[in-house]
Amino acid sequence: MNLEQLVSQARQGDDEAFYQLICQQQKQLYSVAYAFLRNELDALEAIQEATCRSYLRLSRLKQPAHFRTWLTRILIHVCLDELKRKKRFAPDFPDGDGLADPDRKQWEHTADKLVIEEALAKLTPAYRSIIILKYFEDLTIREIALRLGHPEGTIKTWLHKALATLRKELGKGW
Repeated sequence: MNLEQLVSQARQGDDEAFYQLICQQQKQLYSVAYAFLRNELDALEAIQEATCRSYLRLSRLKQPAHFRTWLTRILIHVCLDELKRKKRFAPDFPDGDGLADPDRKQWEHTADKLVIEEALAKLTPAYRSIIILKYFEDLTIREIALRLGHPEGTIKTWLHKALATLRKELGKGW
């Protein structure tokens, strides 16, 4: 059964069709959620929330062929909401000393990842979404434009600005 038929059946109350729709998207949903939240449990929770929201709002989907795009947008909004919530309630811990790790290369790799994640977190939600979809999801400009509902030219401009912002934030040597 194709995507549009499954969406049509799900709209008519077929829970099995909706389940199949979600199952078809599970890997893509997880990778987007994990790229935003950087935590497996938070990513799974965001997917669960996005699935619930999409189930309740399925009747609002105007074009069944755009189900993937619509679902990805819902997930991105859930992830952004979670990041805002975490920012409000994040405790301010002092930097810890004495982190003993015998494998220095692994520690440096982890430190680099944290620096990149911090830089990504400082981007606007639109820029962060584009970076994640382009470099973590390996989508083309056209696919990103379809997912986010913006013209390709806008996506190219935002990608260029996002990369410039990251370069500025990270400094030379990156």
